[in-house]
Formats: sequence, structure tokens, C-alpha cells
Amino acid sequence: MTDAAPVVPPAADDRVPEFCRELGLPGLADVHVHFLPPRLLRRVWAYFDAAGPLVGTEWPILYRWSDADRVAHLRRLGVLAFSALAYAHRPGMAAELNRWTLDFARDTPGCLASATFYPEPDAPGYVEAALAEGAKVFKLHLQVGGFAPTDPALDPVWGMLSDAGVPVVVHAGHAPVGTANTGPDPFAALLARHPRLTAVVAHLGAPDYRAFLDLAETYEQVRLDTTMAFTPFFDQFVPFPAEELPRLRELGLAGKVLLGSDFPNIPYPYADQVTGLARLDLGDDWLRAVCWKNAATLFNLP
Repeated sequence: MTDAAPVVPPAADDRVPEFCRELGLPGLADVHVHFLPPRLLRRVWAYFDAAGPLVGTEWPILYRWSDADRVAHLRRLGVLAFSALAYAHRPGMAAELNRWTLDFARDTPGCLASATFYPEPDAPGYVEAALAEGAKVFKLHLQVGGFAPTDPALDPVWGMLSDAGVPVVVHAGHAPVGTANTGPDPFAALLARHPRLTAVVAHLGAPDYRAFLDLAETYEQVRLDTTMAFTPFFDQFVPFPAEELPRLRELGLAGKVLLGSDFPNIPYPYADQVTGLARLDLGDDWLRAVCWKNAATLFNLP
């Protein structure tokens, strides 16, 4: 399963560009990066600081920097394409979030125009507007939002996104704390209704890895992102089952696994995410696909 001379995992953030060069990649494409309006970002960081009930453990955020400093660090890492994922946790906030994230993408080279939605009557209207403004990826957080993906108010939105072929990064798994709306069953019910939906399941669907691998194999447009998986921090809670690595390899080579990091809301260096993937020993072709090629294909990156 290994290449003859695998690349060296980066020991620190400043070694990530060398890792990319050794793979022959132009850089990284990270589909799971967060940029938020300042007031909301402060609230999110305060929630992590307090180890809130949906976090469940101490979570000291490492990259507590300004937007400009965080964008500059992504550039130093060689992250050439990244999202600005925001998500609504109550009615009446998604449209305003979309205005902010779409403006941010327009002003930030390399940022994928990102948007979100919430189950509310005006969701189809502002999702249609976001698509018209060039939204390339949407974000939904079922755990934080506290709603089911099959909420009838979302049916028109899912249909719209299915038709447009625009990906939705969905936090659908139970980790770090499960709710009635997370897990493979609610998400499988959504896909049964909208089988053409282009979805990227965050965190590989942790902790129900097998079930979400099944869904990625079953539905042509379902993908998985690696966010936090295979890092020492995440592995202490929800380690990926070693016996499923061959399936993860095949899905990655088939275009269905994409790099995600959760930057900046991580309690460890960005390099840990890349190192964790490299140490799986799934081959350089797999790393090239996951770290760049699969996202480049999905988002038509230059």
C-alpha cells in the first residue's frame, strides 16, 4: 500500500510547503476553514474556551489571530484554496452571514465563496441570491443548528443545490457531542430524498466512520473531509478504525476524500493535520488526491 519513497511528514507548520513540493503539488486545498464576522467569532471562541456542552472537552484555540494574520499564515503554509465557512444557529442570521462571507471571499484571493442557510421561510431566496453571487460551497452544522437535515423547510434548498451541483459541507456526525439530529441515519434520510446532492461530510462522519464511508460509496456525489481526523487530539476520543483504511484509500483515489482542517479553531498546529494523513501510509498518490487534486476537480481550481 506504500510508495517506494514516501514523503516526510511535516514536523511543524513551516515544513508544510516542503511537504507539498516533495509531492509535486502546487499547494494545499482546504475545504474546511472558518472565517466569521468579528463579533460572532469572539462568541465562538468564548464557547470553546468554556468547553461548552457541544464541545465537551478543553479546546484551547491555537490560532487566535486577526483575519489578516490567519490569511497570511495560510499563504505561508501553501494553502492556495480555502473556504470561509460560517453557519447559522438560529433563524434570521444566515442572510447576513452570507453577505459577510461572500464579501470576504471577493476581497481574499484563494478563498472559495462560501455561504450557509437555516430552515426558515426565506432560505430559498437567500440561497438563490448567494448562488447568483457566485457561492461555491455552503456549510451546515446540524449539531450547532439543532435541526434535522430533513426539515421540510429545507427541501427547496436541497433541491436547488442538487440542481446547481454546488457542494455543501455538512457537520452530520455525532462528534464531539451527539444530538438527535446528528449521525448517519438523519443524513441517510436526506440523501434518500435528494440522491444527487453534492455533499462533503465533515470529520469523516466521526465517530460513525463506517456508516459514512458506506454513504460515500453508495451516493455518487457524497464526499468526506478529513477535518481533525488522524491528529493526536482527535484520535484520543474518536480514532478511525484501522481496518477501514483500505476503503478510505479507495475513496480518496476515487475523488471522494478531501483535506479539511477546521483552521483556526484547532488546539494544535495545522501541520498535525497533514502529518496525520501522511502517516497513514496510504501512498503518495492518495496524498496528492486528498491534499489537492480532489478539491481542484470539485471546485474547478486552476
